[in-house]
Amino acid sequence: MLNPPLLAGLTARVVQTPRLAMHVIERGDPKNQPIVLVHGNVSAARFWEELMLALPNDYYVIAPDLRSYGRSERLPLDATRGVRDFSDDLDSLLQTLAINQPHLVGWSLGGNIIVQYALDHTANVRSLTLVAPGSPYGYGGTQGLDGQPNSPDYAGSGGGTANAAFIEALKNQDRGDGPVSPRTIMNTFYFKPPFRSSREDVFVDEMLQMYCSPQNYPGDLVASANWPLVAPGTGGVNNALSPKYLNQSDFASIQPQPPVLWIRGDADQIVSDASMFDLCMLGQLGLVPGWPGAETHPAQPMVGQMRAVLENYAAHGGEYQETVLANCGHSPHIEQPSLFNTALLDFLTQV
Repeated sequence: MLNPPLLAGLTARVVQTPRLAMHVIERGDPKNQPIVLVHGNVSAARFWEELMLALPNDYYVIAPDLRSYGRSERLPLDATRGVRDFSDDLDSLLQTLAINQPHLVGWSLGGNIIVQYALDHTANVRSLTLVAPGSPYGYGGTQGLDGQPNSPDYAGSGGGTANAAFIEALKNQDRGDGPVSPRTIMNTFYFKPPFRSSREDVFVDEMLQMYCSPQNYPGDLVASANWPLVAPGTGGVNNALSPKYLNQSDFASIQPQPPVLWIRGDADQIVSDASMFDLCMLGQLGLVPGWPGAETHPAQPMVGQMRAVLENYAAHGGEYQETVLANCGHSPHIEQPSLFNTALLDFLTQV
C-alpha cells in the first residue's frame, strides 16, 4: 500500500517482466489507446498522477517506475549502453502487457528513454511527447549544435558531476528544507520559484526512493587530467547520460517517423542553454574553480542541440511541434497543468 494512497481513480501493481519487476500506476481500460508516461531522473511514476486523471477516459494510461526508482526492482545499470537498459526495460514491459503502438510521453531523462525506444522500435510508436527532454548529445561535456566533446575522455559529464551533499541527503532520507535537501532542490530547480506543489511531500518521498550506488544513481567516475578532473565511469544513470555513451542524433533519420511534440518551460534551469547543472556554466559563473574559458568549455547548448536534431528530423520528412510555456521551469505537466494538458491533447487528437 502506497502512503499516502494514490489519487482516487488510479491503481498500482507490480508487473514481472522477463527483465525485472516493474511497479506501475494505471488508469483506464487496457483495450483503449495506450499512453505510456516515463518519468525523469530522481523522480518516479507518482509525479504523473494528476496528469493521468486529467487525460480523457478513452485512453489507457500507464506510468512505470524505472529500474531502481520508486518501487521497481533495484538492478545495476550498464551505462556503456547509454539509456538502452531503460529502453529495453520499457520494451519488456510493453511486450508483457501486450501494449502496441502507444503514445509515449517522456519527461527529462524519460525523454531520452523514449527517443531511444523510437530508435530501436520505431514501428511500435504512435507518437512521442518530449517534456523538457535532455539533449540528444547527452548531459554535459559537449559544445556546439552537433555535440562535439570538450575533451577526448568526455570530462565534465557522468557520475562525478553530481552534488555529493545531495547524494548524501538522498541516502539519509532527508525530508527537510536544507540547502541541498531533495525538497529544496525540487522547489528550486524542478519548478520555477515560487511555485510549490500541493503534493510536495509525496514528491519528496518518491525522490527518496532513489537507489544510490555506483551502479545506479549517480554512477561511478574516473579521474581525469582534463577540467573539471572527473570523467564518466561505466555504471549508473548519470554515466548513461554522458555523451561518451549517449548520442541520439540518428533519431533524425528513423523510419517510419512518428509525430513529435516537444514541450518545455521558458525558465528551465536543468535542461537549458545555460543549465545550472552544467559544470561549464557553473565554471563560467565562478562556482567551479579552474574553468578553462568559453573558447574550449562553453555552456552546453542543450536546447539548441535538441532543436538541431528535430530540424534534421523535419528535413527527413518528420513532423514536430515545439511548445514553450511561459513562467515555467523543468516540470511543465506539474507547474502549468492546464496549458500542458491542452497542448498534449491537441497533439494527440491530431495523430
